[in-house]
Amino acid sequence: MGCVNTTTRKKNCSQQLPVHTGMMMNRCGLLTLQREPVPLKSIEVELEVRDHVATVVSTLNYENKEDKPLEAVFVFPLPGDAAVCHFSAQIGQTQIVAEVKEKQKAREEYDDALSSGQQAFLLEESDQSPDIFSLRVGSLPPGESASIRLEYVTELAVQADDGLRFCLPAVLNPRYQPQGSKGAGVQVTSVPASLVPYSLSFSARVSSPRPVSKVESNCSLDPLQYLNTDQTQATVKLAAGHKFDRDVELLIYYKDAHQPTAVVEAGQASAEPGSLMGDPVVMVSLYPEFPQSVMSSTASCGEFVFLMDRSGSMSNTRIRSARDTLLLLLKSLPVGCYFNIYSFGSRYEHIFLKSVEYSQQTMEEALKKVEQMEADLGGTEILQPLKHIYSQPCIQNQPRQLFVFTDGEVGNTKEVIDLVKKNSGSHRCFSFGIGEGASSALINGMAKEGGGDAQFITGTDRMQPKVMQSLRFALQPAVVDISVTWDLPQEVSVTVLSPPITTLFQGQRSLIYAQLTGQSSEAAEGCVTLKYSLAGHPSENQLHFSLRPAEDTGLTLHRLGARNLIRSLEMEERDRRGQQDGGVKEKVVQLSVQSGVSSSFTAFIAVNKDNSEVIQGPLVRRNIPTPCTFPILKSSGRHMIHMDAPLYASMVMYEDTETDGFPMMEEENQSRKSAVPEQPPRDPLLQLVSLQEASGCWLLDPALAAALGKTNEEVEKSKPEKASSEVWATILALIWLHGFKMDAKDEWELLAMKAASWLCAQNAPCVSECVDAGNVLLGCSVKKEALGL
Repeated sequence: MGCVNTTTRKKNCSQQLPVHTGMMMNRCGLLTLQREPVPLKSIEVELEVRDHVATVVSTLNYENKEDKPLEAVFVFPLPGDAAVCHFSAQIGQTQIVAEVKEKQKAREEYDDALSSGQQAFLLEESDQSPDIFSLRVGSLPPGESASIRLEYVTELAVQADDGLRFCLPAVLNPRYQPQGSKGAGVQVTSVPASLVPYSLSFSARVSSPRPVSKVESNCSLDPLQYLNTDQTQATVKLAAGHKFDRDVELLIYYKDAHQPTAVVEAGQASAEPGSLMGDPVVMVSLYPEFPQSVMSSTASCGEFVFLMDRSGSMSNTRIRSARDTLLLLLKSLPVGCYFNIYSFGSRYEHIFLKSVEYSQQTMEEALKKVEQMEADLGGTEILQPLKHIYSQPCIQNQPRQLFVFTDGEVGNTKEVIDLVKKNSGSHRCFSFGIGEGASSALINGMAKEGGGDAQFITGTDRMQPKVMQSLRFALQPAVVDISVTWDLPQEVSVTVLSPPITTLFQGQRSLIYAQLTGQSSEAAEGCVTLKYSLAGHPSENQLHFSLRPAEDTGLTLHRLGARNLIRSLEMEERDRRGQQDGGVKEKVVQLSVQSGVSSSFTAFIAVNKDNSEVIQGPLVRRNIPTPCTFPILKSSGRHMIHMDAPLYASMVMYEDTETDGFPMMEEENQSRKSAVPEQPPRDPLLQLVSLQEASGCWLLDPALAAALGKTNEEVEKSKPEKASSEVWATILALIWLHGFKMDAKDEWELLAMKAASWLCAQNAPCVSECVDAGNVLLGCSVKKEALGL
């Protein structure tokens, strides 16, 4: 079933339209019951990964099976940090390669071509969010086919387990546009994943100087095929029949841990020396290792602010997982810190009026409220709670750490990121994208500008280990006085293309792109030095590298370097809005055109000038549907808002904000309120964790005995005579964690450290005796040293 909308576009964004009869609503757009064909037939994606840089080539195959000429409009997601660097169209034997032009000029050229009966193709980035693109295929005559080729390059993010993550976004959920926010919303035509009328094929080729040990995915893959005996090259394919119910995620693992590297890429022979594309570019990857003495002492202070999305789309397993995660976080906080929990939808709530000191009483009060949290606050309006949090005065000697959990379906991405950046001096921001279709631009942008770390939780991923990894980062002492210096031959100068490094975390990669101007000999070497101060200790990491360009990298590093510089300049332009911008926009346009990398101020335009035949007749517009993860809902006959931008395919949004701005039928609403969802049995680990006191100890009571799988009598009888009941209970809990839950150590390690610190502070006389007796009772053989005692 195709999802189409051939209405004329309205100039008035707030105009109300009645619900069309004979239509069926889903929460993502308009779905007609007439079986009108969708001109997009298939998408083929080829991924080439070299070490930690990916090149992606997507081919979109169109065919017009109707008896009138069409304009096909497709709004789709891309990774937020991708550098789109090639766009071309193949019609019959003719190939037309698009050029990058200033956005308004490109749009005018496209409209002019269509009105004069020519074929044209336009690709542009959304004004609101750099992870959404729109592709318009204009004047496809009856019976004609066209293949559109789109290429982008991106870096792969390093995960906590050293895997490299590539995500091909396939799901685009509607983005919630708050009332009164700047700019028109991103317009999407969506259908449920099961009704997507085109197919996807995906293949990947991985090569690295190090052997590829495995490739994992959230989708079904054909087996990994090695291309050589040392296993440094491999290919893998998506199994046939992808259902479009999830983004395609690959996790690539190499045999050795990541090492600092520098790769030099030669400039383009046809470009002018001294220009970005004409000079060599170097990409430096650094993995700072901090002294163990500093790493073992985690901070015992800080203001921890948790901001939880409770919009309608967070329902069911997402909100349950969020509640469990907040439990782990609250139990793992250090004694002496401050905290507060906010939640948001169309409005926001907070547990305390302002951040409070962490104690048994405040922790219990917060946990009671957390247990009652449901996904019942409507749309995804994140800007207002953020403004409120930033308006609260910081607490002296308690550095603010903000944790944001959201499914990322917002329409005002750039406004949110700009707000985080404006307040980056007063806090660190850790962000978590939950579920399919979470905006990579929003999640990565908030963490990058807020000096924190970003994590994505999709499919069956457990939220808890990823969040606890970020809490470990937040508890690391902040790295200050970061500087990068270059030592190069006298005739070579350096222009850094990346924004300055403002954050370093243990084992996390930092990337630097730089342009190298001037001639050097083949044997010449360079050196880059990273200096910083950590907990009062000055440190430095140095990397020597050859200036000889690598072979076979094409212009990948140049494009990634240009993308870095473009993003920095775009942000500078937004900061200066309303002031004299000093030609920043012109600089972005010039750099985008010169490098062939798209930006928010430019677009790719291609016009078929070889086609002498003028295409006759009025164009019919067909909106290509994008898969979304919401179920279909029948219309409740309410009014809706048609928010139409000058470019985007139409989407129907509702004034109602009960479930992310989408209507809920009265009877469904009633049944939702009356039906108590069946709670799955509580995870034994979370059962034990929920009993821990804020100080770090456990109390000896029947609930603890039950969590350990014993009777109260068995636990009481086995207690060594001299041990206090709290010391005995705490040692039993630690033995159980080490004996039965080592596979989830990432989740409980911090709260176990807190328990061990509490035990050490008790100076208890019989710890060894308790450990021996505890091992006998629980049937374990855990050493006292393993418990951190």
